[in-house]
Amino acid sequence: MNVGLVVPGYSADATDWCIPALRHFVRGLDQTDHVRVLAVRYPYTAGCYPVEGAQVTAIGGAASRGWSTLSVWQHTLRAIGAEHRRRRFDVLHAFWATESGLLAALAGRLLGVPVLVSLAGGELVALPDIGYGDQRRPWERLKIAAALRLASAVSAGSHYLARLAERRAGRPVEWLPLGVDTRLFQPFEHGHGRGSLLHVGTLTPVKDQRTLLAALARARRAIPGLALDIVGDGPLCRDLQAFAAELGLNGAVRFRGAVDHAQLPGLYQEASAFVLSSRHEAQGMVALEAASCGVAVIGTRVGNLPELAPATCVPVCDPTALAGAIERQCVDADDGRAARQIVEKTFSVELSVQRFRACYARLAS
Repeated sequence: MNVGLVVPGYSADATDWCIPALRHFVRGLDQTDHVRVLAVRYPYTAGCYPVEGAQVTAIGGAASRGWSTLSVWQHTLRAIGAEHRRRRFDVLHAFWATESGLLAALAGRLLGVPVLVSLAGGELVALPDIGYGDQRRPWERLKIAAALRLASAVSAGSHYLARLAERRAGRPVEWLPLGVDTRLFQPFEHGHGRGSLLHVGTLTPVKDQRTLLAALARARRAIPGLALDIVGDGPLCRDLQAFAAELGLNGAVRFRGAVDHAQLPGLYQEASAFVLSSRHEAQGMVALEAASCGVAVIGTRVGNLPELAPATCVPVCDPTALAGAIERQCVDADDGRAARQIVEKTFSVELSVQRFRACYARLAS
């Protein structure tokens, strides 16, 4: 099957893991199908090049805004049309229902090709207090509504997001999560770690590390030796470091900065448990990666967390509830084997590819 994947950004070369879960998906899909990737914004320079068998066409849209956006859209539609003429697409698949979703849906209508649009971020939410969510802006709302209306089918990577999408879009939404490479993210051969709690995420308001730090301070009253490693970088780094000091967590929290994707399995394996405090997640891939490494997961009721860790899943923005979940995990000492089994049975990249291929076949027929 000939698949055209339209995305905001993709790897610039084999060493660039721009969106790791998407890269794993394309690698798996390319084993059975012909995949061509059209990247609208990143890389920032236009070009055509292969990455692990898939051919990538970078439009080079970069940060073009305002009227220059029309030129980016024109170039993207022309590139999709040229690729279609070179070798006809059986299906177009866009990740994110914003710009990439709209362009794929428009191209599909013009070329007579079915289009799947996958929700993959904050397209359907508005959290004005932290400046997050595409529903805050009329222009973004218009693009998303048009993409969802014009698409042949719409999917979401979690039941949480699918329910939200069906309310917003007023149409059926398929549950089609991206998968984890379970060969890369494996449990440590001698059992899981007994180190600190681990959090992986960009240091931004939607990840809500302030609630995580407040929860840790509460949990340490019951478990004084409890520690936390935070992996990731972002605009809130200094503010979070100052907040940790204010809470008296000096020495209990290590900010480890950004870490290469290839090093993450070892960090997960060393952790005693993984904690995610986000206010919104389309899926929560880092939690799935941790679970795939046989690490127990604690987190908020977003993305796939309710299916992955029902016993330690709590409301968002509730440090007391999150602290309680951390304490329960420390007392129960869940070894994460059940979480690994859930990933193997439900969230592996192989299963993800199978589900998407079945959807493509339905649309193409």
